[in-house]
Amino acid sequence: QAAAPLHPVAVQCQEAQIVIRVHRDLFGTGRLVKAADLTLGSAACLPVAQNAAETTVIFMAGLHECGSTLQMTPDSLIYKTSVSYKPTPSGNLVIVRTNAAVVPIECHYPRKSNVSSNAIQPTWAPFHSTLLVEERLTFSLRLMNDDWNTERLSNGFQLGESLYLQADVASKGHVPLRLFVDDCVATLNPDRNSSPQYTLIDLSGCLVDGRSDDTTSVFISPRPKQETLQFMVGAFKFAGDNRNLIYITCHLKVSPADQAPDPLNKACSFNKASSLWAPVEGTGDICSCCETGNCLLYG
Repeated sequence: QAAAPLHPVAVQCQEAQIVIRVHRDLFGTGRLVKAADLTLGSAACLPVAQNAAETTVIFMAGLHECGSTLQMTPDSLIYKTSVSYKPTPSGNLVIVRTNAAVVPIECHYPRKSNVSSNAIQPTWAPFHSTLLVEERLTFSLRLMNDDWNTERLSNGFQLGESLYLQADVASKGHVPLRLFVDDCVATLNPDRNSSPQYTLIDLSGCLVDGRSDDTTSVFISPRPKQETLQFMVGAFKFAGDNRNLIYITCHLKVSPADQAPDPLNKACSFNKASSLWAPVEGTGDICSCCETGNCLLYG
């Protein structure tokens, strides 16, 4: 909604930046505040534009600029900032006629999204108390050729071949993020809860299909970049079913790249030669729950 006296602050969270429009009738009294008295964040960034005709002031800043802070919850990345109004005397240098004000603002980006092939489309909606806008990070899951350089045009495979799967997240403008594949399940129709089903990745990043005797399923290490995770899975079919189309649905999530991997944020493969689980990054102990099955206890 447009910034207006009834709703004096409007927020739009975009992929890489936040755009804030402040109506100069900040208190709905008809008295316009001075644009120079409005700042953004703890760094007190100044407006980038002022629309005299609509009496609005516009702030634009990267998600981690102007002193914004990042909070991470199990489900969201939350960027917090605020618009501050600090009145300065005009005319009579002894008095002011308005109070100072601070408008807290939050941008929420869900850490997790389900994807099969198409990227999640951005959405945003306002919240009732703090001005809060939600936009989804853009996740993708693609079949790649065996050189990992190009997307595979065909989705047909022969048994004995390997599927080269690449998960990505577009994180431009965010603090550096690391992508994880929380779980993957194969089904015979698009409903991931349908039966029969076969679990490829489970327990917050354990590639459990790699434990099978007849496959070499593995996460590729090292990563090409923190926002990308690649893994190979041996082609398969469901026993006793003649259908040759299989759906693979994966649950992707991110964490800040400077956060050390842990049992809930990991990518672990099973090494048949050593009979041990090994992580793409982090210490080996974060994979121990792949064997015991109690990874969620670490939450």
